[in-house]
Amino acid sequence: MDDKVNIPAALAELGEFWSQRTVAQANGQLFKVAKGIGSTNWHRHDDQDELFIVYEGRLTIQLEDRSVELGPGDIFVVPRGTMHCPKADVESRFLIAGLNITSTAAGGKPAMSHQG
Repeated sequence: MDDKVNIPAALAELGEFWSQRTVAQANGQLFKVAKGIGSTNWHRHDDQDELFIVYEGRLTIQLEDRSVELGPGDIFVVPRGTMHCPKADVESRFLIAGLNITSTAAGGKPAMSHQG
């Protein structure tokens, strides 16, 4: 992995919607770029928080008791064990940070996530 990452270029290389690509690792954290439109399935991460940073577009993080609307420059952390469902009404590009986000264990990666 190169020392320098160009976020717009990394986002442009993504394939399918809800695909993710690891662009950096630091202190046990994975930093990924992702894009989406529509929504993933409801899911949770039992062993980690998940941080979203919106780069472009709008992202709604649906929680069981509320929805959090995010726009460019906004950051939101979904606490570990919290059921959530990211949704984008327009094509959106964002960064995700967390431990082993691609885990396929129970409470891990949502079914609609793809490596891109």
